[in-house]
Amino acid sequence: MKGVSHVSDVDAADDAGPRDVPDAVSLLYRSQHRRLVGLAALLVDDRATAEDVVQDAFVGLCRNWRRLRDPAAATGYLNRAVVNGGRDRLRRGRASATGRLRMVPRPEGRASAEHDAVERDVQDRLWRAVTRLPLRQRQVLVLRYYLDQTEAEIADILQVSHGSVKRHASRGLEALARSWEAAS
Repeated sequence: MKGVSHVSDVDAADDAGPRDVPDAVSLLYRSQHRRLVGLAALLVDDRATAEDVVQDAFVGLCRNWRRLRDPAAATGYLNRAVVNGGRDRLRRGRASATGRLRMVPRPEGRASAEHDAVERDVQDRLWRAVTRLPLRQRQVLVLRYYLDQTEAEIADILQVSHGSVKRHASRGLEALARSWEAAS
């Protein structure tokens, strides 16, 4: 994955025997937890639900550790588990649409209170537009532009074809553009 250094953590788990599984998962937890909660929060729009989804993903990893053919694939397993868990939560209606999450981190230095208010309004409008997208389009755009995943990586995480990723990204961006133009 781009921007995430997880290989060294997973390499430490390559020789993991039954008693070493908690150590390997612990290393992954320390290196991936925050990123995965951010991913889940963008998908379900609720921090508490996002944390539950990530916790479930790590529990599933512990349960299925011995079935992993390649321990280096654990991060991919976690990505898929978080995306699928978020989708399941949304389908069951357990995530709330609070609109309180921020897609763009707040910069350290602020220009003015007025600038912050305008910036917050723009971010809120963008996030509302993203949350109105169909689930698959939202997943593809979040994975692509928040996690900086390639189309091939997204296809692997979502277990869809490369063409499907391109189609959902294109349709999602078109829908966002229409929504943005209509709101302006």
